[in-house]
Amino acid sequence: MAFQEIDSTLPAGSYYFSGNEAAAEGAIAAGCRYYAGYPITPSSELMERIADRFREVKGVFMQMEDEIASICSVIGASWAGAKAMTATSGPGFSLMQEAIGYAAFTETPLVIVDVQRAGPCTGQATRVGSGDWLQAKWGSHGDYQVIAFSPWSVQEMYDMIVEAFNLGEEYRVPVFLMAEEAVAHLRERMDVRPKVRVCDRLKKKGAPPFGTAEEDGVPAMPAFGDGEKLLVTGSTHDELGIRKTDDPEAHAKLVSRINKKILNHREKIIQAESRYLDDSEIAVVSYGFTARSSLYGVEALRKEGRKVGFLRLKTMWPFPEDEIRRAGNAVKKIFVPEMNSGQVAGEIRKYVRCDVATYNQTNGEIIHPRTIIESLRRL
Repeated sequence: MAFQEIDSTLPAGSYYFSGNEAAAEGAIAAGCRYYAGYPITPSSELMERIADRFREVKGVFMQMEDEIASICSVIGASWAGAKAMTATSGPGFSLMQEAIGYAAFTETPLVIVDVQRAGPCTGQATRVGSGDWLQAKWGSHGDYQVIAFSPWSVQEMYDMIVEAFNLGEEYRVPVFLMAEEAVAHLRERMDVRPKVRVCDRLKKKGAPPFGTAEEDGVPAMPAFGDGEKLLVTGSTHDELGIRKTDDPEAHAKLVSRINKKILNHREKIIQAESRYLDDSEIAVVSYGFTARSSLYGVEALRKEGRKVGFLRLKTMWPFPEDEIRRAGNAVKKIFVPEMNSGQVAGEIRKYVRCDVATYNQTNGEIIHPRTIIESLRRL
């Protein structure tokens, strides 16, 4: 896979952006030149900035009639050779799920920003939530893998969407930037570097578009118009894209490869950071905006002499099970605060033997640092 350093689409320096604005700029910097979407709170500012900036970078912007049309349009644009994306929130994310499964099975690189809000259903459209994590992995049917990032700052909204586009191209997979309303509407300083590292799509004349010699390999991806014989189907298919709906061996081989190409490369994909775990008895495992409150609480308690550590999950899918196991082996208890009913805590319990305590909040408000501190003092 070829990477190159290209000039930033913004002058290098510091900017005062919202998270949504930063994600739009990061997508443009990564080479995104096609956006299809439908306005939905709290992601609409990303769409608005893209629509404005695409006039300067000669991108193609389409406001679609709904989220189903949006994701299908993005899939088509990707197969036409563009780096393409959309953005939405919970109800729109639900509508996209069938097409997400199609994108995973046809190995279509694209990026979806899901700015999470308080659900389910319409819920509280302007309030914060973090309840889409299991949907990001299991929203469509069957066995497939995706990559999902959890940003906690405006800077990471920019940096992670660049990485999302790169990983999408490298592994031919849908990639999610799973933000939360609090991060998307947060305004703070972020830095733009002079150069951006981007991944170019692998093309190889005459190569099969849906198969490789490696059981966990990523095929080259031609575009329509390149002169290759190209058939893209959501039915079971062989290496050339020819339907094999009655062939058990073809189905097993294809499903196995699209899973292994992600799972066998987890060490290159997964990102996490830890602090103070070497001497801790309790580890706070956190992600997204709640990790900001968690880190503040951990550092406040350490000043009191309490043995509390911190693990932040930057990527949530594929799930960072090795990092969780190491944390669970180092401490007596894990504490997981979440703006949902315990979605990630349930995953954590699969990989540790220590006790897992939780704090769950679903009232449309962020989890305040003092809530973290009080909860940890009661453990």
